[in-house]
Amino acid sequence: MFFFFVGGVNQQVKEVLKRGAGRCIACGSAADLVEYEKVLKIFFLPVKTWPGKQPVLHCDNCNLFFPQSFAPPPPPADERRLRSITDVLTCPHCSREVDPEFRFCPFCGSAL
Repeated sequence: MFFFFVGGVNQQVKEVLKRGAGRCIACGSAADLVEYEKVLKIFFLPVKTWPGKQPVLHCDNCNLFFPQSFAPPPPPADERRLRSITDVLTCPHCSREVDPEFRFCPFCGSAL
């Protein structure tokens, strides 16, 4: 007799506590402080949910959940404003921040 189990446990955002609380450790974009829940899915149908232990940071760009202790702090507001004026360019296709000396976006490959 064989049994096949098609399913797994995923994490999903339950509630956003603070927007832009840190930066993603994988892609560097803004990450939100969230409460999350774990979801057991069998054949892609949610069966059971239970809350996470403590708030974590979640990146909407790459869908990564990670603890606050891993994230570098966000830059101060006046530094963000200064950065946006002087040395930050945004890709028109993927809306990611790109260095101004780049001619092509390193994320999506489109011409800048």
